[in-house]
Amino acid sequence: MPLIDVEGLVKEFSVFDRREGVLGAVGDLFHRRHRPLRAVDGVSFAIDRGEIVGYIGPNGAGKSTTIKMLTGILVPTAGRLLVDGLVPHRDRRTFTRRIGVVFGQRTQLWWDIAVIESFRLLAKIYGVERGALEAQLDRLDSILELKPLLRTPVRKLSLGQRMRCDLAASLLHDPPLLFLDEPTIGLDVVAKDSVRSFLRELNRELSTTILLTTHDLRDIEELCRRVIVIDHGRILFDGPLTEMKARHAGTVHVEVDLAAEVDLERFREALAGVGDAVRWERKGPCRFRATFERTRLAPAELIKVVLARFEIADVAIEEASIEEVVKRIYGEASPA
Repeated sequence: MPLIDVEGLVKEFSVFDRREGVLGAVGDLFHRRHRPLRAVDGVSFAIDRGEIVGYIGPNGAGKSTTIKMLTGILVPTAGRLLVDGLVPHRDRRTFTRRIGVVFGQRTQLWWDIAVIESFRLLAKIYGVERGALEAQLDRLDSILELKPLLRTPVRKLSLGQRMRCDLAASLLHDPPLLFLDEPTIGLDVVAKDSVRSFLRELNRELSTTILLTTHDLRDIEELCRRVIVIDHGRILFDGPLTEMKARHAGTVHVEVDLAAEVDLERFREALAGVGDAVRWERKGPCRFRATFERTRLAPAELIKVVLARFEIADVAIEEASIEEVVKRIYGEASPA
C-alpha cells in the first residue's frame, strides 16, 4: 500500500471579483460577485515509502494547495486522499504525529528563546519523552551539527542555521513522512549543499519519505529520482527524472575526440549506419560534433556506433538543462 494515495483530488475556492471605479466599489458594498477558482483539478498520484519525489510547477500551479491538503490544513472539494492510511483533515490529532513539515519562508521555532527550548516545547506537543528527545538530537546532530546552536536564540541564527534547526524540529518525533516547501529558499550555495546532504542522509539512513516542492531545480536534480510536474492544477508529467529528460530534452550535442586525424567525408561514410538522424561537423583535426534530437537517438547508442569504428580519446555530451526541459513541458501544455 502506498504511503500517499491521491485520486481525483480537487480544490476550489470562491474568488471575489472586484469591480472597477467608484461606482463599482459602492456596488461591491451591497452585492459582491464571486466566481469559482479551481486551484487543483483532478490530481492523482501515489508515493511509496522511502521515495524522494519532487513536486514542481510555476507560481499558482497548485503545488502549495496540494501540500496543504496532504498535511490536513485544507479540506479537499472532491477526490480521495489517504496518507499513511489516514484522511489528513479528518484524523488530524493522530496524523500530525506521523508527518514533519518545513515551510522555507516560515519557522516553527520561537523567535526569542534558545533553540533547545523550542525543541523541548515541540517535544511536549508531540509527546516525545526526554530520553527519546536526547537520542534523536544526538542522531540529528551527527548530520546537521546542531550542538553549537542549541543555546542560541532563534533570532540570532543565520538563515542557513535556522533552516538546519527547522529541519531538526520537524523530525523530533521521528515521522516517516516529511513535507518540504522551498527548504533552500534564500540560502547561499554552502547552506544549500548542507541541506541537500542532510536530506540524502536522512532518506538513506532512516528511509524517510520526502515530498519536495521547490523552484530551485538543482534541488530536484540532486535529490529526486521521480518528478511530478503540475501546471494550472493538472499533472503534466509523473515519472522518473531520466524519463522526463529523455522525452523532452530536445536537441543533444555530442563531441568526439578521435585518437587519430580523420577526414570528415570518411568519418561520415563510416557512420552512415546512424542514418540522417545526426548532423556532423568537424571542429578540429580529430574532433567531431554531432547534433540530433533526443527522441530519435540516444547519446549512448551514437557513442556505441562510433566506438565500433574508431578509437576514441575523449567524448562529451551536452544536453538541455532541467530548467529548459521543464520550460518545454510548460510550453507544450499551454494553449496555442
